[in-house]
Amino acid sequence: MWALVESDNVTKVYTRPKSLTIGNVNYPSNIFMLWSSSELEAIGIYEIVIDNTNLKDKEYYINTNQSFDFADGVVTASYGVATAKPLDDVLWAEGDEDMPEGTSVGDVKQPGIRQGYKDTINAQAGGILQPTDWMVIRAQEGGTAVPSSITTKRAAVRTKANAMCTQITNAADVDALAALYVYNDDTPPVRPLGELPQVD
Repeated sequence: MWALVESDNVTKVYTRPKSLTIGNVNYPSNIFMLWSSSELEAIGIYEIVIDNTNLKDKEYYINTNQSFDFADGVVTASYGVATAKPLDDVLWAEGDEDMPEGTSVGDVKQPGIRQGYKDTINAQAGGILQPTDWMVIRAQEGGTAVPSSITTKRAAVRTKANAMCTQITNAADVDALAALYVYNDDTPPVRPLGELPQVD
């Protein structure tokens, strides 16, 4: 990315090379590739330095738009302070002035992210159990009993899924939730949330 700096202020940002007019002079798009940094800077075009100090994982945070600043001959694109996504549903409350028509107090204003992670765990557990569901149905309808090894493994999947959902429920904030999913350097790597067992 490049920026046009005029009177020590960033006036335009270019995300890709393009033809442009500065003053009364027209420049082709290939100047971005062919000219040196000093040649570009002589006409006010600076390559942008990205500062990701405040950029956070968009899975858990809402990042601000980039702001552009010119100082000491450098244009920097930086982010403001990110806002954590709500863990639990934010509900419309009495006195909310921006409540849409047809919405009631107690309706969901902004969904929390916690439930989505629990839903994913339960869906994964369901996917693991599904191939052997027919055995359970057969047994319930008076057919052959489910082998004990399969019953044990199916119970382990349900137990682990419940434990994982409890860990997610107990996460105090988005950073604690995110930490559950971070793998360490072990071989094989493991994460605090653990993994669902398989039913062979």
